Amino acid sequence: MPVYLWEGVNRKNEQKKGELEAADDSAVRIMLRRQGIKITAVKKKPEDLMEKFPLFKQKVKEKEVVIFSRQFATMINAGLPILQCLDILSAEEPNKVFKKIITGLKDDIEGGSSLTDALKKHPEVFNELFINLVAAGEAGGILDIILNRLSAYMEKAMKLKGKVKSAMTYPLATMVIAIAVVILLLYKVVPVFEDMFSSFGSALPAPTQFLVDASKFVQHNILYIIGTFVAIVIIFVRYYRTERGRLQIDTMILKAPVFGLLIKKVAVAKFSRTLSTMMSSGVPILEGLEICSKTAGNKVIENALMDTRKSISEGKTIAEPLANAGVFPSMVVSMIGVGENTGALDAMLSKIADFYDDEVDLAVDAMTSLLEPFMMVFIGGVVGGMLIALYLPIFTMAGAIG
Repeated sequence: MPVYLWEGVNRKNEQKKGELEAADDSAVRIMLRRQGIKITAVKKKPEDLMEKFPLFKQKVKEKEVVIFSRQFATMINAGLPILQCLDILSAEEPNKVFKKIITGLKDDIEGGSSLTDALKKHPEVFNELFINLVAAGEAGGILDIILNRLSAYMEKAMKLKGKVKSAMTYPLATMVIAIAVVILLLYKVVPVFEDMFSSFGSALPAPTQFLVDASKFVQHNILYIIGTFVAIVIIFVRYYRTERGRLQIDTMILKAPVFGLLIKKVAVAKFSRTLSTMMSSGVPILEGLEICSKTAGNKVIENALMDTRKSISEGKTIAEPLANAGVFPSMVVSMIGVGENTGALDAMLSKIADFYDDEVDLAVDAMTSLLEPFMMVFIGGVVGGMLIALYLPIFTMAGAIG
């Protein structure tokens, strides 16, 4: 539906303006009249051409949602009404897309919707975890406490995600640079040496001949090589989107040396933190496990959590099915069992999350220190081997002359 810009005066004779999504301007006037606003101007908002192109469309970052939650919690705790909080947050929000969403939340609540129902209209910004916790906060009258918990949870989740990204950036960047250097040497440098070698009039050493043949192949088939690479990426992505493909690839990732252990630790930290936050906010454990499985990021762990949920619904404890899954470490299962028996499962899960946050730090440092020398040897070996192969005929010829 189109968006309309409006200006008007409320019952207190205060100037007001905003945006409303409606079928036409008549619908806008009816909605505003119900809110006690006397309209002075209504016009259709001009379309932003950039929004038609997803690549250039501004997105709402996780950090912006964290700041929104923190400020919202502070305002509610100070005693401000929700509508006034959203009005202030909308006015101060620099992100145009998020500003529009916050204004939409305010308009929906003014129209009689609850905050939870208003949030459900924007799943691209507010995930199931956020919505369920806000619903629990609204029902229990502790919305400010819940929003603070959400902010703390998202900040820690962002930190955890950042650690994994930093661990992956170095090897990926190094690999891309190595491939780019090899292609550049084969496509541009080797042909220059090849012209020089042809004047020698003698057979080239085997490593040099192999390099020359590889250079010719790259020059003649560069488009096919790029096309094949793109096709492999597309096939991989499409296969990963299938149920079977995702399960197979995620299983391989968990079994990968060094990196697989890091992913397991990240998964344990994320699961523990998410379930702890939900349980301490009053969300039922079955609903919490379902949301944890959807946000696990790994199909193997997702299946393990759904199996655990099914077992709990049949009357079993949470520790027993988690142990049978074979994904979670025995120490984690034991601590969860103790938390169940003592009635402090949310606190125990929080301790597990804190412990595994530190474990992820150590795993990232260990992986980085292990990969750095390996990547240096790899790049040095590939590039150095190519350079030696290029200069080998010159050394041979110099030796013959000597």
